Amino acid sequence: MKKTLAQWALDVWYKDSKIALLLVPLSIVFSGMVRVRKFLYQRGLFKSHRLSVPVIVVGNISVGGTGKTPLVIWLARLLKDAGYRPGIISRGYGGEAKSWPQWVDANSDVSQVGDEALLIAGATHCPMAVAPSRVAAANLLISQSDCNVLISDDGLQHYALNRTIEIAVIDGERRFGNGYCLPAGPLREPMSRLQAVDFVVVNGEKKLSHEFSMRLAGDTLINLLTGEQKPLQEFQQIGCHALAGIGNPERFFKVLATAGLPCTLHRFPDHYRYQRHDIDFGDDKPVLMTEKDAVKCRQLASQQHWYLPVQAQLAPDFAKQLLTTLREKT
Repeated sequence: MKKTLAQWALDVWYKDSKIALLLVPLSIVFSGMVRVRKFLYQRGLFKSHRLSVPVIVVGNISVGGTGKTPLVIWLARLLKDAGYRPGIISRGYGGEAKSWPQWVDANSDVSQVGDEALLIAGATHCPMAVAPSRVAAANLLISQSDCNVLISDDGLQHYALNRTIEIAVIDGERRFGNGYCLPAGPLREPMSRLQAVDFVVVNGEKKLSHEFSMRLAGDTLINLLTGEQKPLQEFQQIGCHALAGIGNPERFFKVLATAGLPCTLHRFPDHYRYQRHDIDFGDDKPVLMTEKDAVKCRQLASQQHWYLPVQAQLAPDFAKQLLTTLREKT
């Protein structure tokens, strides 16, 4: 049911659907509420907490996957190389901890802290905390680590936390869909929101001069059970299963198709909690998945299971401008 509803929503948002027009009145109400909420924070009627360290927010204005997680990992490494001590905070989507905030490291329980948080912590080795309140997560990091800059994953609409730099990530293929706010379209905030951010990063080819293009590169599969690595090309003549429980599974499937891999596709909801039968298809074909899916499947995996890690690649001028902006604002 969830999968069907999600696909229906995508069809309404990203295809020429007349159903969207019926929902426009609700979108106008939603957009108005979003604007009023932001105005109340700007005027100080809702409290926005200013921290003792600068905060870089990475987020988007649309629902679904845009590539924020690889960018957060890239940004953490950039800051480390520049001499900073970054900490990372997130909502912890998919986590079901009974108390918050939760400290996250590579050995954390994915069911408690969420798949994206576990992936980021393992890839960056930075101090990380998750909580519905980004302020609570930030205070935990500041009090229990030596971080001197914070990266907020998916916090663009979390105005309770004051921010130093805002980075908005856009899906280069889907962009803004039909351009409407929820529920008629995929937008959390109107497109005009992008005029206020410091940087706009496009996952794919940029269309406007002020945007920065990001490429996600990955051509090596890693076995979940053994750690063995093989190039994608070795799977071209083998029938495979490909599964994805991410915000935009079609992007992953397209990577495999472009590499010439014949795959039977299996779509799951974002943040899906896998059971063994979900990843066992009753044959000996390789089962390929994203790294985000892999963090939830390690205890279920056999030698059939492989994941594809990707790394964000951005132009040197983006790194230079971001570091310059950070220094100027602090």
